[in-house]
Amino acid sequence: MKKLIILMICGALFLSCEQVSKSINETFKKNDTVVNKDLEKTNSVPKNTQPDVDVNAIIQTVLETHSTTLREHHVEGEGGKGIDFLTNTDALKKAEEALRKLPQYAGEEIFIYSTLYFYDDGTINVTLQHPENPKYVDAYEFRDNKWSEPRPVQLSVRDDIQNRLVSLNKIPFINAAKVTDIYNKKAQDIEGAKPLKSIYISISENKIRWYPTTINGSRERYSIQFNEDGTLKTFKQD
Repeated sequence: MKKLIILMICGALFLSCEQVSKSINETFKKNDTVVNKDLEKTNSVPKNTQPDVDVNAIIQTVLETHSTTLREHHVEGEGGKGIDFLTNTDALKKAEEALRKLPQYAGEEIFIYSTLYFYDDGTINVTLQHPENPKYVDAYEFRDNKWSEPRPVQLSVRDDIQNRLVSLNKIPFINAAKVTDIYNKKAQDIEGAKPLKSIYISISENKIRWYPTTINGSRERYSIQFNEDGTLKTFKQD
């Protein structure tokens, strides 16, 4: 059963470029990531009981690799632009200021729902709680230095909105630069590791978690965790 689970998840990684592109379009249209859906599914996977096979670790590796592949295709689809947005604190500040100035949120506290994505090409994807109806959420995209119009996100009765909300006040965008800087410096000392092209935040139980949580080299793999403010929490070899 364990091998079957691993094979099923790994198989998703070998989809054609056309399938990956379709997956990306559907992902952003619904503002729900493949990673989030897969992570929910893995909650039902029984814990590994055999010391020689760490199924959970393998699944985590596959999921993060799949997510990274999708984001890399997203950047390539935009013409391969790379403006070092992830480390540009001034640009990140301006993007946050522009978000706060959206007229629909004038005088209102902004709450981020579920996920917040940053791409090195200058794109940001975020879902926000509706300013008037707390039962609704809308997707926004930051591109070419401006925010898009809100796009309604379809939710189900199983979606616990309140559990996945965090105030924008707790997530200064410049923290993305902290995470990127720390990650890239660690990656420099690991053979075969690559610098970040995208990072994201996942929200659960009103707490923030930064991704990716691993650095994969050609010979070694490291786990890396960050505090909510973007500072380093833990770093160790797996």
